[in-house]
Amino acid sequence: MKKRNIVLICLAILFISTSYASQMAHADKKTEKEKEVTFTLPKNVLSIQKENTFPNVTEDMELIEPSKETKELLQAKKVKIDNPDVIKMLNESVINPSPIAIGYRANIYLGRWPLYYESENTSVIWDYQEINEKDLNNHGGESVQELRYIQQEEREVKGALTNKTTHASMIKQMILQSSQQKTSLPLSFSTVFGANTKLDHFYNVPKDKTGVLQAYAPAVNEKGKVVFGEVYIQLKGSGKEIVIKNVTKQGIGAWIPIQDHVSFSFQSK
Repeated sequence: MKKRNIVLICLAILFISTSYASQMAHADKKTEKEKEVTFTLPKNVLSIQKENTFPNVTEDMELIEPSKETKELLQAKKVKIDNPDVIKMLNESVINPSPIAIGYRANIYLGRWPLYYESENTSVIWDYQEINEKDLNNHGGESVQELRYIQQEEREVKGALTNKTTHASMIKQMILQSSQQKTSLPLSFSTVFGANTKLDHFYNVPKDKTGVLQAYAPAVNEKGKVVFGEVYIQLKGSGKEIVIKNVTKQGIGAWIPIQDHVSFSFQSK
């Protein structure tokens, strides 16, 4: 009887564990799906890439691949470095100790640098900055009128880091790379909306109403931490390795405009 009870208990535990694992897997899939939805353009956000009278330059990231030697050094010590400038510096640091340098020791200091960026939250603010407003007065009109978007003045929208830090340009580059990978959106720290940019898309303004069409530049809000450290190349005899000392973290955030996209808000009153 005892044996039978033990078997039943084991089966119950197995069933609960399997059910829990299934629920966790479902929750993970749901989270991934919600993440995808978060970065899907709403219906009121339209691309003006073809229509924009100002040709924005796509901010392509310079991808620096670690050389074979640098990759081996990083993997040997399990050091994480995403900063392309530091990787480039390591690639260019040609140091080959002599095979007969028995007992030789040296530390070569390469400086204190931001090593990598840890993203904690990425969200999109669709009405980040107003760039245009147009209205159409249809009071006394005999039929429905169509209100279209026409950019009245050239507007430049700039993003920025939310707090001061050293090596700001390097950190902006790392945050931009992380945000582009997470959102798959065309991001840039500066985007321009050219004067007389227009779309065929229209909004109906009924008789005896005034239609107001507001246009906004959307932007990504990024929050996370930057990891800093002092980078050394340590030589021991005929061998060498990367050593990171005095590691610190700093909270950081950024606003990054979505290039060549406009978010619209229409009201009829």
